[in-house]
Amino acid sequence: MRIGMIGAGGMAKALAGKWVDKHDVMLSGRNAPKTADAAASVGVSAGTAREAAAFGEVIILATRYEDVFDAIDQAGGPDAFAGKVVVDINNPVSVESFLTTRDDGRSLTQAIAEALPDAQVGKAFNMAQVAVWQDPEMSYDGRRMVTLYTADDAADSTIGALIADVGAEPLRLGGNEHAYQLEAAAAIVIKFLFAGADPHTIFNFIRPETKPVR
Repeated sequence: MRIGMIGAGGMAKALAGKWVDKHDVMLSGRNAPKTADAAASVGVSAGTAREAAAFGEVIILATRYEDVFDAIDQAGGPDAFAGKVVVDINNPVSVESFLTTRDDGRSLTQAIAEALPDAQVGKAFNMAQVAVWQDPEMSYDGRRMVTLYTADDAADSTIGALIADVGAEPLRLGGNEHAYQLEAAAAIVIKFLFAGADPHTIFNFIRPETKPVR
């Protein structure tokens, strides 16, 4: 697949580094030299947000959550995302209260889906930070890391495949009406990380019927 990443920070680099051997990936950012350096560090191409949106069959929204809708505009607006799978990896979480910042009981993912009516939208990769996605093993307590995600039906198989391609086990929670739950769960992890927890701290979904990794 061709993957266009709107963002060139730690998360974008970590995921791109896992995908580079399986997919064609482009990072994008507002600072061209920094974006070029980030892309070179993981062996992928670099461009602007507009170029990444045009390049990708899949678009990863990897900006700060506050910048998501500005980034969508920079990429060309809703038309630039039409017909594409769009993956929201953001968490609208205050690092002062460690609560989600959306006050309408709905998720950022749902707001993105409404802003991009002709795209196929889902949420994934939001419940762990950079160090986890850089981990070559993706194994915790002897079990494969499980990555929960939400997606509309059209995006389901693509997002599941992208999760498998980073070495984790995909597990769909449901449609994007459940994305708020992923954001709230991430807020718990973020609170512990800010309190000094190990950067590899995650929730792992343990199912007794799943055999441990050997």
